[in-house]
Amino acid sequence: MKKYKFYLSIYLALQSIIFSQNITMLDPSNNIGIDKWGIVNDGVMGGISQSNIYLNEENNIIFAGNVSLENNGGFASIRKGFDGNQLKDTSTFLLRVKGDGNIYKFRLTMKGSYANYSANFKTIKDQWVDIEIPLENFEPYYFGRSIRAQKLKVQKVNSIGILISDKQDGNFSLEIEHIKAF
Repeated sequence: MKKYKFYLSIYLALQSIIFSQNITMLDPSNNIGIDKWGIVNDGVMGGISQSNIYLNEENNIIFAGNVSLENNGGFASIRKGFDGNQLKDTSTFLLRVKGDGNIYKFRLTMKGSYANYSANFKTIKDQWVDIEIPLENFEPYYFGRSIRAQKLKVQKVNSIGILISDKQDGNFSLEIEHIKAF
């Protein structure tokens, strides 16, 4: 009987590992998710913030620039289209980043919603950190203001992005090794 329980526990553990969902949304070193990123800065509202996105020598994405509060500005962002159908069973996102000590937002937009759904994450200057963001941490926003909106349905996500805002003026730099969904 002990032998049976032992093998059953191993079988169940392996089954959970094999069948657990693990979706890589961005991994430049494996050429996943690096194309078709766009930049949206506060210039769309008269601001003068600037940003760039590029691959560095280590084959990681760099999102860098300068946030300016002049002309009622104050944000810089990158975003990319994404098919949320594959996120159906997602409960957590994992980002591996090296930052500058600033607070960033991981953003999701959902087909059919005017809101974007954001979760803040803090970086540590010049250190790699793994950021886990549970699905329930995402809150709806519209033009930077918290709003009431329908609940986020990850299977309807149609874009992902990273944003720096909240009056964090000055130079910034975020290195992204990967973004995964579990």
